[in-house]
Amino acid sequence: MLPLPDGLQADLDALLARALAEDLGTGDVTTEATIPEGTRATARFLLKEDGVLAGLAVAERVFAAVDADLEVEWTAADGDVLEAGTTFGSVKGRARSILVAERLALNLMQRMGGIATAARRFAVEAAPATVLDTRKTAPGMRALDKWAVRLGGAQNHRVGLYDMVLVKDNHIAAAGGVRAALEAVQRHVAVNDLEVPVEVEARTSDELQAVLEAVDDGIRVDRVLLDNMAVRTASGLDVSRLEDAVRLVDGRVQTEASGNVTLETVGRIGATGVDFVSTGALTHSVRALDVSLKVGLESI
Repeated sequence: MLPLPDGLQADLDALLARALAEDLGTGDVTTEATIPEGTRATARFLLKEDGVLAGLAVAERVFAAVDADLEVEWTAADGDVLEAGTTFGSVKGRARSILVAERLALNLMQRMGGIATAARRFAVEAAPATVLDTRKTAPGMRALDKWAVRLGGAQNHRVGLYDMVLVKDNHIAAAGGVRAALEAVQRHVAVNDLEVPVEVEARTSDELQAVLEAVDDGIRVDRVLLDNMAVRTASGLDVSRLEDAVRLVDGRVQTEASGNVTLETVGRIGATGVDFVSTGALTHSVRALDVSLKVGLESI
């Protein structure tokens, strides 16, 4: 079988079990009614638009979960960039099994392929800045969504609430300000001996100045999130505030831009000198990649 990222197998097993139970229920009545038990088939995967393949290893496990005797072969790999009309793999075996697995395999490949394709387009436009995803993923599918982002050539931000301190506007408001929030973070990280990155959001020049004063005073901040500093105007995107912020930071910490990030704007944002550009659009507004599975049946 194709390899999966470390740690994904257990999560994937549980996801596939739930998804198959949701779809199959007490049985595929249409397939059972129309396809004799003794029928075998070969089905071929077809890419119907230009894009980045993602989810081949996942689809392979869908077929194995339905019927361990199904034979899957690929002529391409996860992360490959292919043109519309390309046939990139096949599955051979019991026709009933193929038809039961078909929709779940395609659903996952189409979602992951859509994410990977978007990630590639954003990454190309944003260079030299690095594009990051966010936590705006489909519940229960975060590991797959974030894997698809990597396959497309962008990078992952934090996986969840546990692997990074990210002080955002509501934390700042509840803590009593930027400085108070960062001091509280420093105490908490020290007391609990945490080895996690620390990032803080700045929405205004005053907040950014407070972050930089804290950094100069020895309070740990690894990255500042410059939120909504690229502003849409009647004449287009104004990145002057973002450019000013990057100059003010002057390399003291990493910089990340968010807000108003689209495929049309990410190039201008990336050109301001920020290190990273983050966007939830990679995963929360994904358009499925058009992949189909064409079945050819042969009675034996």
